[in-house]
Amino acid sequence: MVKIEMYSTASCPYCVRARRLLNKKGAEFEEIRIDQDPSQEAVMIQRSERFTVPQIFIDGRHIGGYDDMAELDMDDRLDPLLRGEDPT
Repeated sequence: MVKIEMYSTASCPYCVRARRLLNKKGAEFEEIRIDQDPSQEAVMIQRSERFTVPQIFIDGRHIGGYDDMAELDMDDRLDPLLRGEDPT
């Protein structure tokens, strides 16, 4: 099983969309809420080199934000990642 981590906040509309997409795919994920634990924001920035939420990692690989994940889905490359396969 792949490990999915998503840095997010409660009210961010892109975070809501990312949750919906992952739930639609039946993917289990760890949600790291930087609005509840502000110290995790620095970790997110260090790992992703980005300052916005959501930031999504699949098996330690930085996927990006919601738009990046949605693009992977449209290109039929998200499902293989969620199965632990190389999408290329």
